[in-house]
Amino acid sequence: MSNSLFLEIKASMSDTSNSSALKKTLGPLMLWGLGVGYVISGMYFGWNLGLAEGGTLGLAIATFFIIIMYITFTFSYTEMACAIPKAGGAFDYADRALGKNPGFLAGMAQNVEFIFAPPAIAAAIGAYFHIFIPEIDTIYIAVSAYLIFTGLNIVGVKAAAIFELVITILAVAELLIFAGVCLPNVEWQNLKMNALPNGYQGAFAAIPFAIWFFLAIEGVANVAEEARNPQRSVLIGFGSAIVTLVVLCLLTFVSAVGVDGWESVVYPPGSTEASDSPLPLALAKLVGNGHFLYHLLITVGLFGLVASFHGIILAAGRSTFEFGRVGYIPKSLGKVHPKTSTPANALIINMIIGIIALMSGKTGEIITIACFGALTLYIISMIAFFQLRKNEPDMERPFKVPLYPLFPATALVIATLALIAMTVYNLKLAGIYVLIMLATYLWFLFTNKNA
Repeated sequence: MSNSLFLEIKASMSDTSNSSALKKTLGPLMLWGLGVGYVISGMYFGWNLGLAEGGTLGLAIATFFIIIMYITFTFSYTEMACAIPKAGGAFDYADRALGKNPGFLAGMAQNVEFIFAPPAIAAAIGAYFHIFIPEIDTIYIAVSAYLIFTGLNIVGVKAAAIFELVITILAVAELLIFAGVCLPNVEWQNLKMNALPNGYQGAFAAIPFAIWFFLAIEGVANVAEEARNPQRSVLIGFGSAIVTLVVLCLLTFVSAVGVDGWESVVYPPGSTEASDSPLPLALAKLVGNGHFLYHLLITVGLFGLVASFHGIILAAGRSTFEFGRVGYIPKSLGKVHPKTSTPANALIINMIIGIIALMSGKTGEIITIACFGALTLYIISMIAFFQLRKNEPDMERPFKVPLYPLFPATALVIATLALIAMTVYNLKLAGIYVLIMLATYLWFLFTNKNA
């Protein structure tokens, strides 16, 4: 008995990074932590920019439909993640179900989402730090954050699940404290104040900022291979993450806007420039900017921003690396560092693109481009979902989406309508996004003989 145990331990210890199989170590709690951690920064900033577009009611309408989209999409996406547990995520699902060309488009859309989300978060990190250290420009803080966390990834520092879990719990707790302080002071009149500044069409313009509340949560489905008992763990962990985020979204929205109207959490006093730190603006109205709770919000809020920033940088590195490894973009991006065995080239190119985007100072536009990538990913993924169900009905599916085909169909319809609306209201940014996709697709066609 003891000899058998010794052999089992020895075999476990001898497992190296050369193995392609990932250890199944994640339970429901860790999956919850990862799911909420990827997204938690969206509660601290970004969403408030949608208020300038749609007002309280416009953003609320957009958020209502986006919540439905994310609930239906993520459970559908999880089915594919459990059945095809590969690092490429949407790229692998679409490539298998629809072929190389749609597979490339899905993977490239995923790259755009993951590469353009971090610079927006970096801007928020700069804005939150700037409150403490006003003499240092936000752009320097944001670029420093990029250099630090890209460097940590290159030298081999892992986003340990336990670390992500701890800072995520702190960030969630701070949002609950924020709501607890603000809710008793919420007045219905403040929520109705100038609720539709641009009419009902403002709800369409607010769509990307409603998406920002939940952007990148689908990344947790890519760790399904590492989940113990995927059908149970993913359902409980991922489902509880969705519920947590929906509750936090509603609490944060009502608490922040209800204190003094939506304009108070968009524009700092005496400024016409939109802020990347809406929660401190709301809290300052109640307790002032010297109160302990005010500084606690900023300090703990940074944990939430860092959790999402570091996590998405890591995910983006994997996504770009996988594309380079299969030769869909320059193969040099699919190589690992000889000493650290990390995708250093992919991480560096992502950082360069991110810093260039960051330098524009257009947080709202960066968020919108990331959302274009996300919606494209969601649409192609749902088409791939139906195709896999049709072509491979006997595929082993450890987890199956509830209420099929209602869930994937609902996600597909809302994502399609959202993409059309975003295009209509953001023609210039839609053009930039199309150029990115077209340029990379032409590269793919000319460099892949089997495309």
